[in-house]
Amino acid sequence: MSEHGTAIGFAPEEIDFTASTRSARLKWVIVVNSELPPGRAVNAAVCTAVATAQAVTGLLGDEAVDANGEHYSGLPWTGCSVLAADAGQLRAIRAKAAASPGCHVADMPAVAQQIRVYADFLATMKEIPTEEMDFCAIGIVGPRNRIDKLVGKLPLMA
Repeated sequence: MSEHGTAIGFAPEEIDFTASTRSARLKWVIVVNSELPPGRAVNAAVCTAVATAQAVTGLLGDEAVDANGEHYSGLPWTGCSVLAADAGQLRAIRAKAAASPGCHVADMPAVAQQIRVYADFLATMKEIPTEEMDFCAIGIVGPRNRIDKLVGKLPLMA
């Protein structure tokens, strides 16, 4: 669900595995905190990707089968750009995306990488005001033009 409670995703008739990723109505980006060390950055990106793929319908393509008949999990047919931003940019982009109708936001709050018990994470989150939340990464899916405007010219994560 989006921040506004409506489902975000692709209707079955919109899914076209023969089309370029640039032609999809929705765009998916993950923006990672550029100040994180590589291992934590990858963890944050993966966590937001899993949350996004579960919540947004139609993102994943069909499984692939190689010449020997071995099966491979379906991948995002829409593509997914992984971008970098500093902590302040990340917080600002997250706030704009969360307020934007038609956008789904999957967050990886920084506190999530500090707590090993999920119930403790949930309790800690209740103590942090939104405007004070730090993020390791955010995943955003929404209309292509809106996502392009939100992420501007952020660089790809290096």
